[in-house]
Amino acid sequence: MNSPLTKAIEKFPRVRLGHAPTPLDAAPRLGAALGIELWIKRDDCTGLAMGGNKVRQLEFPLGEAQSRDADTLLITSAVQSNYVRVAAAAGRQLGMETHIQMEERVPDVDALYRSSGNVLLDRLFGATLHSFPVGEDEPAADTSLDLLAQSLAEEGRRPYVIHLAPAHPPLGALGYVLAAEETLAQARDLDLEFDAVVCPTGSALTHAGLLVGFRALGKKVPVFGICVRRDTGSQVARVSKVAEQLASMIDRPEVFDADDVMAFDGVLASGYGRLNDAVREAIALAARQEGLLLDPVYTGKTMAGLIEHVRSGIIPAGSRVLFVHTGGLPALFAYGDRLGNWLSDVPWGEG
Repeated sequence: MNSPLTKAIEKFPRVRLGHAPTPLDAAPRLGAALGIELWIKRDDCTGLAMGGNKVRQLEFPLGEAQSRDADTLLITSAVQSNYVRVAAAAGRQLGMETHIQMEERVPDVDALYRSSGNVLLDRLFGATLHSFPVGEDEPAADTSLDLLAQSLAEEGRRPYVIHLAPAHPPLGALGYVLAAEETLAQARDLDLEFDAVVCPTGSALTHAGLLVGFRALGKKVPVFGICVRRDTGSQVARVSKVAEQLASMIDRPEVFDADDVMAFDGVLASGYGRLNDAVREAIALAARQEGLLLDPVYTGKTMAGLIEHVRSGIIPAGSRVLFVHTGGLPALFAYGDRLGNWLSDVPWGEG
């Protein structure tokens, strides 16, 4: 692809980390169970370190890191973060040391949560782990990471920090502007037009990237973001801010309207990384109808939100819907106890 949109992004340094294009797959059994025509954008298949959307999101920050000759990568996020897991793997691939700051976002976790899933992979990649006791203060987490970077610089390292708060340019969202272009090219090849796109919305890099990408390419398809961390009002404000920054970065500041930003918190439990019955049922339904694995933190919530949108009529029956599968599968194993004991009572039939 060599469109004007692609050219606008070429000015940003980039390293290629993942497999692309990722598949665009039909999900006929799951779609029939929901009363829609369902397609899955398989960004769980991006390749690096069990894949997921963070592979696309890291290509541009790490491109900048390489342009600065950095030798040490610092990143902050939740204990079971997909972002830090992929960052640790990418750092190794690029010959960088990785320091991970693990934020305490989920209360009352067990030993399995702290040792399995993404944490196990972080350790396997040899990342240095640091604990941060606060889970809901992004500026404080970034400040703590900057102090660690300063300490490492004083030791002779060349650190590069991936910040969390939206005060910093959303380089990672550029990956999802390109993903929007990739998806539309695949849809054209299959003679498809989507009535709705459904994706998780947390940091807003995926949501804002897709929204800006689709609008920059002239597609007005609704992009429904399903909240994984914040309430609707807070998330709409965050996505709007990130999308505005992103649109300016690619020289398309007027590409979207405020009404384009949609977020839904109706299936969000009491906070980040927590399960409820709607999410458990969505995970089980996808697995039993389509053999499709979803995770408890992001894609399980996103599928639960899609189901609720269909049931409420926001997405009408019979619509052709694109579900953006952002991966996160290692977290399934960290939630084994909380999922396993519940599965025998799943209300969905086997066929």
